[in-house]
Amino acid sequence: MFDFDKWQEIYFSVKQNKMRTILTAFGVFWGILMLMLLLGAGKGLQNGSNRNFGSDDRSSIWIWTSTTSVSHAGIPKGRYIQFSEDDMHAIRQAIPDTKHISAEIMAGQRWRRTINVTHQNRTGAFSVYGVGDEYFKIKVFIDLRAGRTLSTLDEQESRKVVMIGTRVAEKLFPNGESAIDKYVYFHGIALKVVGVFHDDAQQGRMSERIYMPLSTFQLTFGQAKRINEIVVTPKQEVDPFLFESQVLGFLKTRHKVAMEDNQAINAYNYARQAQSVNQLFTAINFFVWFVGLGTLAAGIVGVSNIMIITVKDRTREIGVRKALGATPGSIVSMILSESVLITALAGYIGLVLGIALLEGANALIVATGSKLAYFDRPEVDLNTAFIALGILVGAGALAGLAPALHASRIMPIEAMREE
Repeated sequence: MFDFDKWQEIYFSVKQNKMRTILTAFGVFWGILMLMLLLGAGKGLQNGSNRNFGSDDRSSIWIWTSTTSVSHAGIPKGRYIQFSEDDMHAIRQAIPDTKHISAEIMAGQRWRRTINVTHQNRTGAFSVYGVGDEYFKIKVFIDLRAGRTLSTLDEQESRKVVMIGTRVAEKLFPNGESAIDKYVYFHGIALKVVGVFHDDAQQGRMSERIYMPLSTFQLTFGQAKRINEIVVTPKQEVDPFLFESQVLGFLKTRHKVAMEDNQAINAYNYARQAQSVNQLFTAINFFVWFVGLGTLAAGIVGVSNIMIITVKDRTREIGVRKALGATPGSIVSMILSESVLITALAGYIGLVLGIALLEGANALIVATGSKLAYFDRPEVDLNTAFIALGILVGAGALAGLAPALHASRIMPIEAMREE
Protein backbone atom coordinates (compact mmCIF):
# COMPACT_ATOMS: atom_id res chain seq x y z
CA MET A 1 0.00 0.00 0.00
CA PHE A 2 1.33 3.45 -0.88
CA ASP A 3 2.45 5.33 2.27
CA PHE A 4 1.92 9.00 1.45
CA ASP A 5 3.26 10.21 4.80
CA LYS A 6 6.54 8.35 4.37
CA TRP A 7 7.17 9.84 0.94
CA GLN A 8 6.19 13.28 2.16
CA GLU A 9 8.79 13.01 4.91
CA ILE A 10 11.41 11.91 2.36
CA TYR A 11 10.50 14.91 0.21
CA PHE A 12 10.96 17.34 3.11
CA SER A 13 14.26 15.67 4.05
CA VAL A 14 15.58 16.07 0.51
CA LYS A 15 14.26 19.66 0.31
CA GLN A 16 15.99 20.67 3.56
CA ASN A 17 19.35 19.49 2.19
CA LYS A 18 19.09 20.64 -1.42
CA MET A 19 22.76 21.24 -2.18
CA ARG A 20 23.87 18.00 -0.55
CA THR A 21 21.21 16.05 -2.45
CA ILE A 22 22.06 17.71 -5.78
CA LEU A 23 25.78 16.99 -5.42
CA THR A 24 25.04 13.38 -4.46
CA ALA A 25 22.60 12.91 -7.33
CA PHE A 26 25.07 14.47 -9.78
CA GLY A 27 27.59 11.71 -9.12
CA VAL A 28 25.00 9.06 -10.04
CA PHE A 29 23.71 11.12 -12.98
CA TRP A 30 27.22 11.56 -14.38
CA GLY A 31 28.04 7.87 -13.95
CA ILE A 32 25.02 6.60 -15.88
CA LEU A 33 25.41 9.34 -18.51
CA MET A 34 29.04 8.32 -19.14
CA LEU A 35 28.03 4.65 -19.29
CA MET A 36 25.34 5.37 -21.91
CA LEU A 37 27.68 7.53 -24.01
CA LEU A 38 30.51 5.00 -23.84
CA LEU A 39 28.17 2.14 -24.80
CA GLY A 40 26.75 4.21 -27.65
CA ALA A 41 30.20 5.15 -28.92
CA GLY A 42 31.30 1.51 -28.75
CA LYS A 43 28.23 0.46 -30.73
CA GLY A 44 28.92 3.23 -33.26
CA LEU A 45 32.43 1.88 -33.80
CA GLN A 46 31.05 -1.64 -34.20
CA ASN A 47 28.40 -0.49 -36.69
CA GLY A 48 31.02 1.43 -38.65
CA SER A 49 33.27 -1.62 -38.77
CA ASN A 50 30.39 -3.84 -39.90
CA ARG A 51 29.48 -1.32 -42.61
CA ASN A 52 32.99 -1.61 -43.99
CA PHE A 53 32.43 -5.32 -44.50
CA GLY A 54 30.11 -4.17 -47.27
CA SER A 55 27.48 -6.35 -48.87
CA ASP A 56 29.35 -9.66 -48.80
CA ASP A 57 28.26 -12.82 -47.01
CA ARG A 58 30.24 -12.96 -43.76
CA SER A 59 31.37 -16.50 -44.57
CA SER A 60 32.52 -15.72 -48.13
CA ILE A 61 36.07 -16.47 -49.26
CA TRP A 62 37.67 -14.45 -52.05
CA ILE A 63 40.50 -16.21 -53.89
CA TRP A 64 42.96 -14.64 -56.32
CA THR A 65 46.23 -15.53 -58.01
CA SER A 66 49.70 -14.15 -58.60
CA THR A 67 53.09 -15.60 -59.56
CA THR A 68 54.56 -18.63 -57.81
CA SER A 69 57.19 -17.91 -55.17
CA VAL A 70 58.33 -21.52 -54.79
CA SER A 71 59.43 -24.00 -57.48
CA HIS A 72 57.31 -27.13 -57.51
CA ALA A 73 57.16 -30.42 -59.46
CA GLY A 74 60.12 -29.37 -61.59
CA ILE A 75 58.49 -26.05 -62.53
CA PRO A 76 60.57 -22.96 -61.61
CA LYS A 77 59.10 -20.16 -59.55
CA GLY A 78 57.77 -17.00 -61.18
CA ARG A 79 54.98 -18.76 -63.12
CA TYR A 80 51.72 -16.76 -63.24
CA ILE A 81 48.62 -18.71 -62.20
CA GLN A 82 45.49 -17.98 -64.22
CA PHE A 83 42.02 -19.01 -63.05
CA SER A 84 39.30 -20.01 -65.51
CA GLU A 85 35.63 -20.93 -65.33
CA ASP A 86 36.68 -24.58 -65.36
CA ASP A 87 38.18 -24.07 -61.89
CA MET A 88 34.77 -23.04 -60.55
CA HIS A 89 33.08 -26.12 -62.00
CA ALA A 90 35.86 -28.33 -60.60
CA ILE A 91 35.45 -26.88 -57.10
CA ARG A 92 31.70 -27.44 -57.23
CA GLN A 93 32.21 -31.10 -58.17
CA ALA A 94 35.15 -31.86 -55.86
CA ILE A 95 33.97 -30.11 -52.68
CA PRO A 96 30.33 -30.90 -51.85
CA ASP A 97 30.29 -28.45 -48.93
CA THR A 98 30.23 -25.57 -51.44
CA LYS A 99 27.05 -23.48 -51.15
CA HIS A 100 27.62 -20.70 -53.70
CA ILE A 101 30.45 -20.04 -56.11
CA SER A 102 30.97 -17.23 -58.57
CA ALA A 103 33.62 -15.41 -60.57
CA GLU A 104 34.70 -11.81 -60.75
CA ILE A 105 36.77 -10.22 -63.48
CA MET A 106 37.66 -6.56 -63.87
CA ALA A 107 37.98 -4.63 -67.12
CA GLY A 108 41.01 -2.49 -67.87
CA GLN A 109 44.78 -2.76 -67.72
CA ARG A 110 46.89 -2.81 -64.58
CA TRP A 111 47.75 0.87 -64.98
CA ARG A 112 44.15 1.85 -65.78
CA ARG A 113 41.38 0.12 -63.92
CA THR A 114 38.47 2.27 -65.07
CA ILE A 115 36.45 2.44 -68.29
CA ASN A 116 34.85 5.55 -69.78
CA VAL A 117 31.09 5.06 -69.60
CA THR A 118 28.64 7.37 -71.38
CA HIS A 119 24.95 8.22 -71.23
CA GLN A 120 23.81 10.88 -73.68
CA ASN A 121 26.26 13.78 -73.22
CA ARG A 122 27.52 12.69 -69.79
CA THR A 123 30.64 10.59 -69.30
CA GLY A 124 32.41 9.14 -66.27
CA ALA A 125 35.26 6.73 -65.58
CA PHE A 126 34.14 3.70 -63.57
CA SER A 127 35.23 0.18 -62.71
CA VAL A 128 33.44 -2.48 -64.79
CA TYR A 129 33.16 -6.06 -63.53
CA GLY A 130 31.94 -9.28 -65.05
CA VAL A 131 30.33 -11.54 -62.44
CA GLY A 132 28.83 -15.01 -62.36
CA ASP A 133 25.15 -15.79 -61.89
CA GLU A 134 25.55 -16.65 -58.16
CA TYR A 135 27.44 -13.46 -57.37
CA PHE A 136 24.47 -11.69 -55.81
CA LYS A 137 23.66 -14.74 -53.70
CA ILE A 138 27.03 -14.06 -52.07
CA LYS A 139 26.60 -10.28 -51.88
CA VAL A 140 23.55 -10.84 -49.72
CA PHE A 141 23.66 -7.46 -47.95
CA ILE A 142 23.74 -5.33 -51.08
CA ASP A 143 21.34 -2.39 -50.91
CA LEU A 144 19.24 -2.59 -54.08
CA ARG A 145 17.85 0.91 -54.62
CA ALA A 146 15.98 0.29 -57.87
CA GLY A 147 15.32 -2.48 -60.39
CA ARG A 148 16.74 -5.97 -59.93
CA THR A 149 20.00 -7.89 -59.66
CA LEU A 150 21.58 -9.85 -62.50
CA SER A 151 19.95 -13.24 -63.07
CA THR A 152 20.89 -16.70 -64.30
CA LEU A 153 19.10 -15.98 -67.61
CA ASP A 154 21.21 -12.85 -68.06
CA GLU A 155 24.29 -15.07 -67.80
CA GLN A 156 22.99 -17.93 -69.94
CA GLU A 157 21.77 -15.66 -72.74
CA SER A 158 24.70 -13.20 -72.54
CA ARG A 159 22.26 -10.33 -72.20
CA LYS A 160 23.58 -6.79 -72.61
CA VAL A 161 22.45 -5.59 -69.19
CA VAL A 162 24.22 -3.95 -66.25
CA MET A 163 23.75 -3.00 -62.61
CA ILE A 164 25.22 0.35 -61.66
CA GLY A 165 26.21 1.81 -58.29
CA THR A 166 24.57 4.90 -56.83
CA ARG A 167 27.63 7.04 -57.53
CA VAL A 168 27.53 5.97 -61.18
CA ALA A 169 23.82 6.83 -61.31
CA GLU A 170 24.44 10.26 -59.75
CA LYS A 171 27.06 11.03 -62.40
CA LEU A 172 25.26 9.72 -65.48
CA PHE A 173 21.65 10.30 -64.36
CA PRO A 174 21.72 13.49 -62.25
CA ASN A 175 18.85 15.31 -60.55
CA GLY A 176 17.07 12.12 -59.52
CA GLU A 177 16.58 10.86 -63.08
CA SER A 178 15.68 7.16 -63.15
CA ALA A 179 18.37 4.96 -64.65
CA ILE A 180 16.22 1.84 -64.99
CA ASP A 181 15.73 0.68 -68.61
CA LYS A 182 18.04 3.44 -69.84
CA TYR A 183 21.22 2.67 -71.79
CA VAL A 184 24.86 3.30 -71.00
CA TYR A 185 27.61 2.94 -73.56
CA PHE A 186 31.17 1.70 -73.31
CA HIS A 187 33.54 -0.30 -75.48
CA GLY A 188 31.33 0.36 -78.47
CA ILE A 189 28.17 -1.31 -77.17
CA ALA A 190 24.93 -0.24 -75.50
CA LEU A 191 23.87 -1.92 -72.26
CA LYS A 192 20.52 -1.57 -70.52
CA VAL A 193 20.52 -0.62 -66.83
CA VAL A 194 18.39 -3.15 -64.92
CA GLY A 195 19.38 -2.26 -61.35
CA VAL A 196 20.86 0.44 -59.14
CA PHE A 197 22.62 -0.58 -55.92
CA HIS A 198 24.45 1.01 -53.02
CA ASP A 199 27.41 -0.54 -51.20
CA ASP A 200 28.99 1.23 -48.19
CA ALA A 201 32.22 -0.77 -48.30
CA GLN A 202 35.48 1.15 -48.77
CA GLN A 203 33.73 4.35 -47.69
CA GLY A 204 31.21 4.01 -50.51
CA ARG A 205 33.72 3.50 -53.33
CA MET A 206 32.11 0.14 -54.08
CA SER A 207 29.12 2.16 -55.32
CA GLU A 208 31.29 3.38 -58.20
CA ARG A 209 31.16 -0.08 -59.77
CA ILE A 210 29.25 -1.43 -62.75
CA TYR A 211 28.36 -5.13 -62.85
CA MET A 212 27.51 -7.13 -65.99
CA PRO A 213 26.98 -10.85 -66.66
CA LEU A 214 30.26 -12.77 -66.92
CA SER A 215 29.42 -14.20 -70.34
CA THR A 216 28.57 -10.73 -71.68
CA PHE A 217 31.79 -9.35 -70.24
CA GLN A 218 33.86 -12.08 -71.90
CA LEU A 219 32.27 -11.38 -75.29
CA THR A 220 32.67 -7.62 -74.87
CA PHE A 221 36.30 -7.62 -73.76
CA GLY A 222 37.50 -10.84 -75.41
CA GLN A 223 38.47 -12.53 -72.16
CA ALA A 224 37.50 -16.08 -73.20
CA LYS A 225 37.09 -18.16 -70.02
CA ARG A 226 39.67 -16.33 -67.91
CA ILE A 227 38.67 -14.89 -64.53
CA ASN A 228 40.53 -12.82 -61.93
CA GLU A 229 38.91 -14.02 -58.73
CA ILE A 230 36.80 -16.87 -57.45
CA VAL A 231 34.43 -16.19 -54.59
CA VAL A 232 32.91 -19.08 -52.70
CA THR A 233 30.80 -19.69 -49.59
CA PRO A 234 30.43 -22.89 -47.54
CA LYS A 235 27.18 -24.47 -46.45
CA GLN A 236 25.85 -23.13 -43.17
CA GLU A 237 26.99 -25.99 -40.92
CA VAL A 238 30.52 -26.12 -42.38
CA ASP A 239 33.57 -24.65 -40.61
CA PRO A 240 34.66 -21.73 -42.88
CA PHE A 241 38.34 -22.13 -41.95
CA LEU A 242 38.43 -25.84 -42.75
CA PHE A 243 36.50 -25.14 -45.95
CA GLU A 244 39.05 -22.48 -46.96
CA SER A 245 41.88 -24.98 -46.49
CA GLN A 246 40.07 -27.55 -48.62
CA VAL A 247 39.45 -25.10 -51.49
CA LEU A 248 42.98 -23.68 -51.47
CA GLY A 249 44.49 -27.16 -51.26
CA PHE A 250 42.38 -28.33 -54.19
CA LEU A 251 43.30 -25.31 -56.36
CA LYS A 252 47.01 -25.58 -55.54
CA THR A 253 47.00 -29.26 -56.47
CA ARG A 254 45.08 -28.53 -59.66
CA HIS A 255 47.50 -25.79 -60.75
CA LYS A 256 50.65 -27.59 -59.55
CA VAL A 257 51.45 -25.04 -56.86
CA ALA A 258 53.37 -25.88 -53.68
CA MET A 259 51.13 -26.05 -50.59
CA GLU A 260 53.38 -23.61 -48.71
CA ASP A 261 53.21 -21.06 -51.55
CA ASN A 262 50.77 -18.43 -50.26
CA GLN A 263 51.63 -15.93 -52.96
CA ALA A 264 50.56 -17.89 -56.03
CA ILE A 265 47.05 -18.61 -54.71
CA ASN A 266 45.83 -16.54 -51.80
CA ALA A 267 42.50 -15.89 -50.10
CA TYR A 268 40.62 -13.41 -47.96
CA ASN A 269 38.26 -15.13 -45.55
CA TYR A 270 35.55 -12.82 -44.18
CA ALA A 271 34.93 -15.23 -41.30
CA ARG A 272 38.49 -14.70 -40.05
CA GLN A 273 38.14 -10.95 -40.26
CA ALA A 274 34.73 -11.05 -38.57
CA GLN A 275 36.18 -13.21 -35.79
CA SER A 276 38.99 -10.70 -35.19
CA VAL A 277 36.56 -7.79 -35.16
CA ASN A 278 34.20 -9.59 -32.76
CA GLN A 279 37.08 -10.32 -30.38
CA LEU A 280 38.16 -6.68 -30.54
CA PHE A 281 34.69 -5.38 -29.73
CA THR A 282 34.21 -7.91 -26.96
CA ALA A 283 37.32 -6.41 -25.35
CA ILE A 284 36.07 -2.85 -26.04
CA ASN A 285 32.66 -3.62 -24.50
CA PHE A 286 34.32 -5.10 -21.43
CA PHE A 287 36.45 -1.96 -21.08
CA VAL A 288 33.42 0.29 -21.57
CA TRP A 289 31.41 -1.53 -18.90
CA PHE A 290 34.41 -1.54 -16.56
CA VAL A 291 34.96 2.21 -16.89
CA GLY A 292 31.23 3.03 -16.88
CA LEU A 293 30.41 0.90 -13.85
CA GLY A 294 33.51 2.25 -12.09
CA THR A 295 32.28 5.79 -12.62
CA LEU A 296 28.81 4.73 -11.48
CA ALA A 297 30.25 3.01 -8.41
CA ALA A 298 31.93 6.26 -7.40
CA GLY A 299 28.52 7.95 -7.50
CA ILE A 300 26.95 5.14 -5.46
CA VAL A 301 29.67 5.44 -2.82
CA GLY A 302 28.81 9.13 -2.66
CA VAL A 303 25.18 8.23 -2.03
CA SER A 304 26.19 5.85 0.76
CA ASN A 305 28.34 8.50 2.42
CA ILE A 306 25.58 11.07 2.20
CA MET A 307 23.08 8.63 3.74
CA ILE A 308 25.49 8.01 6.61
CA ILE A 309 25.64 11.77 7.21
CA THR A 310 21.85 11.95 6.92
CA VAL A 311 21.42 9.27 9.58
CA LYS A 312 23.91 11.09 11.81
CA ASP A 313 22.02 14.37 11.40
CA ARG A 314 18.67 12.74 12.12
CA THR A 315 19.74 10.63 15.11
CA ARG A 316 17.50 12.49 17.58
CA GLU A 317 14.57 12.32 15.14
CA ILE A 318 15.06 8.56 14.72
CA GLY A 319 15.25 8.14 18.51
CA VAL A 320 11.96 10.00 18.94
CA ARG A 321 10.35 7.83 16.26
CA LYS A 322 11.44 4.66 18.01
CA ALA A 323 10.28 6.00 21.38
CA LEU A 324 6.86 6.61 19.85
CA GLY A 325 6.69 3.03 18.58
CA ALA A 326 8.39 3.03 15.16
CA THR A 327 9.71 -0.43 14.29
CA PRO A 328 13.27 -1.07 13.05
CA GLY A 329 11.73 -2.16 9.74
CA SER A 330 10.01 1.18 9.23
CA ILE A 331 13.28 3.02 9.95
CA VAL A 332 15.15 0.84 7.43
CA SER A 333 12.38 1.38 4.87
CA MET A 334 12.54 5.16 5.28
CA ILE A 335 16.33 5.38 4.80
CA LEU A 336 16.37 2.87 1.93
CA SER A 337 13.51 4.66 0.15
CA GLU A 338 15.39 7.96 0.27
CA SER A 339 18.56 6.31 -1.09
CA VAL A 340 16.71 4.52 -3.89
CA LEU A 341 14.77 7.67 -4.79
CA ILE A 342 17.95 9.74 -5.22
CA THR A 343 19.77 7.09 -7.27
CA ALA A 344 16.78 6.09 -9.42
CA LEU A 345 15.75 9.66 -10.24
CA ALA A 346 19.31 10.85 -10.98
CA GLY A 347 20.05 7.68 -12.93
CA TYR A 348 16.89 7.93 -14.99
CA ILE A 349 17.68 11.53 -15.94
CA GLY A 350 21.23 10.54 -16.91
CA LEU A 351 19.97 7.57 -18.92
CA VAL A 352 17.38 9.62 -20.82
CA LEU A 353 19.88 12.41 -21.52
CA GLY A 354 22.48 9.90 -22.70
CA ILE A 355 20.07 8.24 -25.13
CA ALA A 356 18.87 11.68 -26.31
CA LEU A 357 22.46 12.79 -27.02
CA LEU A 358 23.13 9.59 -28.97
CA GLU A 359 19.94 10.00 -30.98
CA GLY A 360 20.87 13.62 -31.64
CA ALA A 361 24.33 12.60 -32.86
CA ASN A 362 22.77 9.93 -35.07
CA ALA A 363 20.26 12.42 -36.52
CA LEU A 364 23.09 14.89 -37.18
CA ILE A 365 25.10 12.24 -39.04
CA VAL A 366 22.07 11.36 -41.17
CA ALA A 367 21.11 14.99 -41.83
CA THR A 368 24.59 16.04 -42.89
CA GLY A 369 25.18 12.87 -44.89
CA SER A 370 28.49 12.35 -43.08
CA LYS A 371 30.21 9.02 -43.69
CA LEU A 372 32.87 8.47 -41.05
CA ALA A 373 35.25 5.65 -41.93
CA TYR A 374 34.73 3.55 -38.79
CA PHE A 375 31.75 5.11 -37.04
CA ASP A 376 28.05 4.77 -37.78
CA ARG A 377 24.73 4.94 -35.90
CA PRO A 378 25.77 5.36 -32.22
CA GLU A 379 23.01 3.71 -30.23
CA VAL A 380 22.20 1.86 -27.02
CA ASP A 381 20.01 -1.21 -26.95
CA LEU A 382 16.93 -0.58 -24.78
CA ASN A 383 17.39 -3.88 -22.98
CA THR A 384 20.92 -2.80 -22.04
CA ALA A 385 19.61 0.57 -20.84
CA PHE A 386 16.99 -1.09 -18.62
CA ILE A 387 19.58 -3.53 -17.26
CA ALA A 388 21.80 -0.56 -16.38
CA LEU A 389 18.86 1.15 -14.67
CA GLY A 390 18.07 -2.03 -12.76
CA ILE A 391 21.69 -2.29 -11.61
CA LEU A 392 21.49 1.33 -10.56
CA VAL A 393 18.35 0.86 -8.43
CA GLY A 394 19.86 -2.24 -6.82
CA ALA A 395 23.07 -0.35 -6.12
CA GLY A 396 21.04 2.50 -4.62
CA ALA A 397 19.39 0.07 -2.23
CA LEU A 398 22.77 -1.38 -1.25
CA ALA A 399 24.17 2.13 -0.77
CA GLY A 400 21.46 2.90 1.76
CA LEU A 401 21.48 -0.50 3.46
CA ALA A 402 24.39 0.04 5.89
CA PRO A 403 23.17 3.49 7.03
CA ALA A 404 19.60 2.13 7.33
CA LEU A 405 20.68 -0.83 9.48
CA HIS A 406 22.73 1.50 11.64
CA ALA A 407 19.71 3.77 12.05
CA SER A 408 17.48 0.82 13.01
CA ARG A 409 19.87 -0.10 15.88
CA ILE A 410 19.83 3.38 17.48
CA MET A 411 18.51 3.18 21.02
CA PRO A 412 16.00 5.94 21.91
CA ILE A 413 17.78 6.84 25.18
CA GLU A 414 21.13 7.23 23.43
CA ALA A 415 19.57 9.23 20.59
CA MET A 416 18.04 11.70 23.05
CA ARG A 417 21.55 12.42 24.43
CA GLU A 418 22.84 13.43 20.95
CA GLU A 419 23.60 17.12 20.59
